[in-house]
Amino acid sequence: MLGVAKNADQKAIKDAFRNLALKYHPDRNKEPGAEEHFKEIAEAYAVLSDPKKRAEYDARGFAGVEGFSQEDLFGGINFEDIFGGLNFDFGGGSPFEGFFHRRRRGPARGANIEVELSITLDRVASGGEEKVRLSRPSACPACHGTGAEGGAAPKTCDTCKGTGRITRSSRKEREHILIQQISICPACHGRGSIIEHPCPKCHGSGEVEQEEDLTVKIPKGVEEGMALRIPGKGMPSPESGGITGDMFVVVRSKPDPRFERDGADLLRQETIPLTDAVLGATLQVPTLDGSASVTIPPGTQPGAVLRLKEKGLPEFGSGRHGELYLRIEVRVPEKLSREELALYERLRDIGGKQDGHFSKIWK
Repeated sequence: MLGVAKNADQKAIKDAFRNLALKYHPDRNKEPGAEEHFKEIAEAYAVLSDPKKRAEYDARGFAGVEGFSQEDLFGGINFEDIFGGLNFDFGGGSPFEGFFHRRRRGPARGANIEVELSITLDRVASGGEEKVRLSRPSACPACHGTGAEGGAAPKTCDTCKGTGRITRSSRKEREHILIQQISICPACHGRGSIIEHPCPKCHGSGEVEQEEDLTVKIPKGVEEGMALRIPGKGMPSPESGGITGDMFVVVRSKPDPRFERDGADLLRQETIPLTDAVLGATLQVPTLDGSASVTIPPGTQPGAVLRLKEKGLPEFGSGRHGELYLRIEVRVPEKLSREELALYERLRDIGGKQDGHFSKIWK
């Protein structure tokens, strides 16, 4: 599963797991099956990273480890050490906390929400904190979510006896058929309860719109479209006692007048005069950490691309940097002075004589 040799040492196993986990973690990879593949990778690492579990697996295969619980497998692993402080959920804890627990039966979980956050390329390069303003429904503080004034419990509907439905039955004696007609209770509108004195703050809904400023930690080299998960900041559960959903912050790069982004690489176009293309020149070009001096070699052709090594963005999770690529365009003058026109005509004459000379040599 980790793609390592049977005699691989702990460092090779750790490196393989880290690379695969960064690729398939559900906060980064939204492809179908990515989460299941991630779990399989983590379980494989949990076995191979523990000498005792690894010995059991080597001796008996899957039968040697099938009795371990999730707590047995993952309890002793320091994920923070493996990932060097990278935290996908930004909630304070293991970046993989919550993916391996057994599902518990109970009230329905609240829906997840998704917001977009546009950041500058400089923030992508440095990482750091960004603010996100979130507006979402929450339990009314005046009635504590009951919808009734003062937080009183709603009264059970007398019409439907709390079922939210009205059932009317009729029987056709000759056919011995019982017909039941079920409809929503008109008194409580299907809720099963009636609020006699609605809360004046939420008007009986039990919810109010709440705005909240959240701080999101942006990792260095965050990838375009990466989703950062903030647990417990999604929609509230539709049922009492249910777990609140999560919020996913999808990171986008703001347009930058200096560069275009291509993964960890940066692209920039420089337009130079025709004379600089012919004779060569030195340019000062902007970079993310200041400026750099670039030599334009003599005879540079339009469309040539020059590479500035490691002047791009940091690659997420690797410590390496991308490149800055300069595409050179040549500006051809549209209007010439008399002196310039004479010089260009002179150059053309010289070029024509040289062409004739070379043709005689070849003949």
